[in-house]
Amino acid sequence: MNSERSQRIGNGHGEKVKGGVRKKSGLAHRKSLNDSLEGEVKAFLLDEGQLHTYDDLTKVNPVTPTTVLKCLQARYRAKVFYTHAGCTLVALNPFQPVPDLYSLDVMKEYHCAPQPQESKPHIFIVAEEAYRNVQGQVEPVNQSLVVSGESGAGKTWTSRCLMKYYATVAASSSLMKSQDTVERIEKRVLDSNPIMEAFGNACTLRNSNSSRFGKYIQLQLNRSQLLVGASVQTYLLEKTRVAGQPVNERNFHIFYQMMTGGSDEQRREWKMSHDQHFAWLPNAEKTLEEDCFDETVEAMVHLGINAEKQGHIFRILAGLLQLGNVIFCSAMDESQPCDLEEKSKDFMHRCASLLCVPVEELQTCLRVRTLRAGKQSALFKPCSLADCSVRRDCLAKVIYAQLFEWLVTFINDSICADNSTWCNFIGLLDVYGFECFQFNNLEQLCINYANEKLQQHFVAHYLKAQQEEYVSEGLEWSFVKYQDNQGCLDLIEGIPTGVFSLLNEECLLNRASDAKQFRVRLEKELSDNGSMSWDKFSKQPHFTVAHYAGKVSYQIEGMMEKNKDPVPPELIHLLQKSENPLLHQLFADRDPVGQGTRGLRQVVTVVSKFKNSLENLMKILHSTTPHYTRCIKPNTDCRPLTFKKEEVIMQLEACGIVETIHISRRMVCIVQTESGIDPNPQNRVCSQRAFSIQCCWHRHKQRRRHAMRRACTLIQAAVRSWLVRRAVRRWHRAAIVLQRSWRKWRVSRSPAAKGNYYFKVSEQVTGSVQLSSIQEPVMVRGWPMGLALASAPTITVSMTATGFQKMMSVMACLNGHCFRSGDYKVETNQFKQGVASIRAQPRGSIKLHYQRSPLLYADLHPDHKRDGVTGLNQILLEST
Repeated sequence: MNSERSQRIGNGHGEKVKGGVRKKSGLAHRKSLNDSLEGEVKAFLLDEGQLHTYDDLTKVNPVTPTTVLKCLQARYRAKVFYTHAGCTLVALNPFQPVPDLYSLDVMKEYHCAPQPQESKPHIFIVAEEAYRNVQGQVEPVNQSLVVSGESGAGKTWTSRCLMKYYATVAASSSLMKSQDTVERIEKRVLDSNPIMEAFGNACTLRNSNSSRFGKYIQLQLNRSQLLVGASVQTYLLEKTRVAGQPVNERNFHIFYQMMTGGSDEQRREWKMSHDQHFAWLPNAEKTLEEDCFDETVEAMVHLGINAEKQGHIFRILAGLLQLGNVIFCSAMDESQPCDLEEKSKDFMHRCASLLCVPVEELQTCLRVRTLRAGKQSALFKPCSLADCSVRRDCLAKVIYAQLFEWLVTFINDSICADNSTWCNFIGLLDVYGFECFQFNNLEQLCINYANEKLQQHFVAHYLKAQQEEYVSEGLEWSFVKYQDNQGCLDLIEGIPTGVFSLLNEECLLNRASDAKQFRVRLEKELSDNGSMSWDKFSKQPHFTVAHYAGKVSYQIEGMMEKNKDPVPPELIHLLQKSENPLLHQLFADRDPVGQGTRGLRQVVTVVSKFKNSLENLMKILHSTTPHYTRCIKPNTDCRPLTFKKEEVIMQLEACGIVETIHISRRMVCIVQTESGIDPNPQNRVCSQRAFSIQCCWHRHKQRRRHAMRRACTLIQAAVRSWLVRRAVRRWHRAAIVLQRSWRKWRVSRSPAAKGNYYFKVSEQVTGSVQLSSIQEPVMVRGWPMGLALASAPTITVSMTATGFQKMMSVMACLNGHCFRSGDYKVETNQFKQGVASIRAQPRGSIKLHYQRSPLLYADLHPDHKRDGVTGLNQILLEST
């Protein structure tokens, strides 16, 4: 019986009974929590019709990979391609043009919006937020927009839209510059894109317009936040693509543009017939949207690359294509250099002609190695068949790399503003996406290393630093687990036992490269690192690295040679002799001595240069305010509006979108001091900062915006009132000045001023009548705006004089062209209120309001309350 009691018996409710005592296991408890979470997820996903309405994934409840994925799928199906994910923006590639999504009207809408964050999610919201941070001088003032994602996710297109937005917004508001100047700056900045994409992008298996180099563009703004220039920094051009393209991939776009867009005359100059096949131009029959030769040429013209320089550039590129068709064959005598195939001789002559170098010297440099035994003596050794091909490819790579570098320098000289004219910048980072092919080598290792560095910056800035700040402020916080890639970075860049360090040491040794020996050394030094593994059954030497986006296997064969990147000195000497002015300029300052055996230890390897440039880039990013945009590739086939959940969920997990949403929705840091922050269950006031739940913080910001808007209205009303009052006072003073001037002029035009003419009313004139009521003489003056009589020989004037001296100091009369006392007949009239009436009846015609009409009479009634005359019925008359 006791043995039966000691047995574990399940009770059907997730509990176990042992010895009569029930104990709930941790596994059962976790299972109940999982069941509860699954119930919440199912309840959330029931209303599928509303999933596409979630503009911000922080509003999703509960936040799980499944709910986030379903919301993105629903929005993608509804053709909504942008979604907020807390502090980041998620962009889904539609793989087709979307009308009016990036139009000028849309740009203006987001730029003029009072609160762009309240608008629909868009890449322009990120751009406008960064621009307003610069306008508000929010520290750090300089901004960086980091666009990341896999190859083919839409990073290059997004960067292009951002450049167009800033070139439009930051230039269109200019009032200080002429429109021509603004358009010229805007055009130059935008025209740098087609050139760099033509020379730096190529069609790969995963992307038809894949960036084969990294670039960081600084848009330079002056103190008025207007675009005045830009500068471009490039990273690790994949120059090996010039001489070798993976299967089903293409060379750089510029070669195909020349093939499809060159005129007959240009093709004859380039020695390229329509039916000619080039070994370095695979898949030439495939036509892409990027094969637009006219657009590239037009951009060159706008940037200042004239027709002569264009001719030099295209001749160099055509020479490289001809060089790719040169094939070597073994010589009958091993002591002699390799021979050329019969068809290759013509290609060799064309190549030498286009590069403007002697054909004999070109053949010698490709087939014979020069060994220096001292400063004066030299030994010549024929190259093997493989070495000849390597030298041919090396010549093409070094020419193309130098040409690309010259183009970047020329573009910077054309669009970069003087340091004194700009004070802030907005940086746009567009780097190659994470890559994993069937065969991966040094290029993929460097590309994925760059993506690891960017992921670390994102983790350190958004995930790690924010949670550590909560703990340092004494805030109760349960850590959100996230994927930290520091172990992978230590594996690659660690000193002295990182992959890069060991690779550099192997390259500096004065011995032939051995892939198997290098693999053994890697396994010995890095066996304890969990981010590295090996397939012991593989025949090819390789190693596998567990990146944040997945595991990638790298082939070791050829990795050391690519890292050394040696260029035979005789090739440099040959190019320095070129009669092509541009090709000669590319290598004029290059010293080939360091390429020798004795100077090999001073040569900087490829990974060293790339690591240093990447560290400088990270310093810039750390000194700016970053804005992250995560581009997601819905399917690997680049099919329009096709959403594959398995591929999307892997990208979401790799870039930490779910963890970002968790942290963003729970807390947000408020930089204000504790004044104005009410402590409550939703807010926490700590030692130096205040923290609040995100929804509460949004409500607080909304109330603050309303208060600020009302305060601004009151301030504007007060200022406008003060301005109006000041203007009225100015008008009043001006009116007084005008009146004073008017009166002075009126007096100067009076008869008394002209001749000091007086006459007594008691005097008799023609048909005289005595005005016995007037006791003293009355001075008669002309009214300048009165009746301008043409010719009036007989005028009858009648006035009333009772109490006249008390009402006005000056009597206004008519001032005619022929003013004589004998022409007037003065009579006495008595009115009740003592109003003096002046009546004049001219013999000639009078024009009233520009209409011919006789003037019967005109009355002038002085104002009883003032000492002046109010007017003459505001009627202006002029004689005909």
